[in-house]
Amino acid sequence: MSGEITHETIKDGWFREISDMWPGQAMTLKVEKVLHHERSKYQDVLIFQSTDYGKVLVLDNVIQCTERDEFSYQEMITHLAMNSHPNPKKVLVIGGGDGGVLREVVKHDCVEEAILCDIDEAVIRLSKEYLPNMSAGFNHPKVKVHVGDGFKFLADYQNTFDVIITDSSDPEGPAESLFQKPYFQLLFNALTEGGVITTQG
Repeated sequence: MSGEITHETIKDGWFREISDMWPGQAMTLKVEKVLHHERSKYQDVLIFQSTDYGKVLVLDNVIQCTERDEFSYQEMITHLAMNSHPNPKKVLVIGGGDGGVLREVVKHDCVEEAILCDIDEAVIRLSKEYLPNMSAGFNHPKVKVHVGDGFKFLADYQNTFDVIITDSSDPEGPAESLFQKPYFQLLFNALTEGGVITTQG
């Protein structure tokens, strides 16, 4: 079929995630249709419709989320932090360009401002287009979006945020600095007294 989008990770109708980060295992999903593929300034971005998990977002050949089960990750990383603070008014999300964590943050009425900082505008743009349920939080009036490096963004803030959630991709490529000691010092410095940090690991 001419014009059909292909990708190196898809063979015989199956997406395959095979990585040295996960030795001895692989993840496969049956592909119904590739919806979008592009190489952004920072990473390879693939979105496909799977037969059983809905739409799937893949960054640098690693699955980031699927429509079927994204809630389990987004809710846990968000609500544990939000409910561990007595009154989280100002919240920062580093990464999270799919918008799922942001969607969960703004469910808390006490939030006055939620800022999302993601380095890759392509992830934000494509999530809005292909993952509307996940990215619904971008439309909330309390939300501000900053496209840029989360490490550099944090350096400008002291004692500002009640909750900071790092929803990054894996510890290589554009998110590598978000797994190193200097980043955690910046997180600590940007927190208000009694503030809460949560991060994917």
